[in-house]
Amino acid sequence: MNQSGNGVAFIGSGSATPQVTLSNETLSQIVETSDEWIRTRTGIQRRRLVTPDRTMTDLAIAAAQSALDMANLAATELDLIILATSTADDLFGSASLIQAQIGASRAVAFDLTAACSGFVFGLVTASQFIRTGAYRNVLLIGADVLSRWVDWGDRSSCVLFGDGAGAVVMQATDESDRLLGFELRSDGSMNACLRLAYQGESRTLMDGVTITQGTYGPITMNGKEVYRFAVQRVPEVIEKALFRANMTSAQIDWLLLHQANQRILDAVAQRLNIDSAKVLSNLANYGNTSAASIPLALDEAVRSGKVKPGDAIAASGFGAGLTWGAAIFQWG
Repeated sequence: MNQSGNGVAFIGSGSATPQVTLSNETLSQIVETSDEWIRTRTGIQRRRLVTPDRTMTDLAIAAAQSALDMANLAATELDLIILATSTADDLFGSASLIQAQIGASRAVAFDLTAACSGFVFGLVTASQFIRTGAYRNVLLIGADVLSRWVDWGDRSSCVLFGDGAGAVVMQATDESDRLLGFELRSDGSMNACLRLAYQGESRTLMDGVTITQGTYGPITMNGKEVYRFAVQRVPEVIEKALFRANMTSAQIDWLLLHQANQRILDAVAQRLNIDSAKVLSNLANYGNTSAASIPLALDEAVRSGKVKPGDAIAASGFGAGLTWGAAIFQWG
């Protein structure tokens, strides 16, 4: 798929999570639920929550610096920073603040919003800048703080989400292109299945001039429809990406899915005939961290030595929009 002679390499990863842990047992004191109910339906045992004195930007910066350290790259060498998030600290965007805080004075920075698909969409976007020769060093961050927007009285949704950040450093290479294939999809007709919508009230400024002012949220979700969508569409989009990479599922070393629900992870792996031992999952410890979930799981697998240089990874994000996508890449 590389047309320009500029290949894409993945040279560093990092992650960051808040210190506060909310277990299923503790959550059952807040809303009517139980550890067994949550674990059997989702696979989640605990999640991390940002405290009022911390922000999404704080997590993103920590993950970014960790990824830069692994890549042995100075922030001043970065050309581009992409922040995949749906929960920016500033509605105008948070990427530029991250750029300033880490000292990436040469880098252009922008936010990208595709909810739980954001990291995969960001990965594909970053690769295009590299392949055209526009930029050489790119920092891609996935970070979300969904605890701000959860209805903590809705047990069908509040049990799912946690806060976190993950990052990867992508670099142009003259060697073989490590991004082997991808496929991205959207279906706005299913938007109502998972939303964090604007909620406003009318305000009359003067006769003939009426506006709305308000805020967002909380998250609303049709869990059954989202589950049905994921187990059907995610295997399809991975197969499309594998086709573009001229590969089969048997050639994949690791399946790295958005960490939404363990039953989804299991169902997708089964449909693709991928052994459960090849499925990367840290869902039990962090819950659904939206755009952070894929890079967070990747970083843990890399640092533990599970994922090694040259390993082929099939990554897929899916969620609100509805959006979904897959990327086949080799680590390192």
